[in-house]
Amino acid sequence: MCKMTTYECSKCGMSVNATCAKCDSPLVNDVIKLEDESEVQVSKCPNEHGKIKSPTCCGQDMTCSSK
Repeated sequence: MCKMTTYECSKCGMSVNATCAKCDSPLVNDVIKLEDESEVQVSKCPNEHGKIKSPTCCGQDMTCSSK
């Protein structure tokens, strides 16, 4: 079973967990590399249903940890 990834705002402390609506699996943290070699933090379904840009809060990406 995958560990739930919790995203937390370092400024205000808000936190969020996310699951895939197709399979109800917890989304996991990942990074994708763009053509210009920069990296983007994403949350992805462990069952290949897709990925989303990781959440933001207070104008910045939320940091993540697996529980």
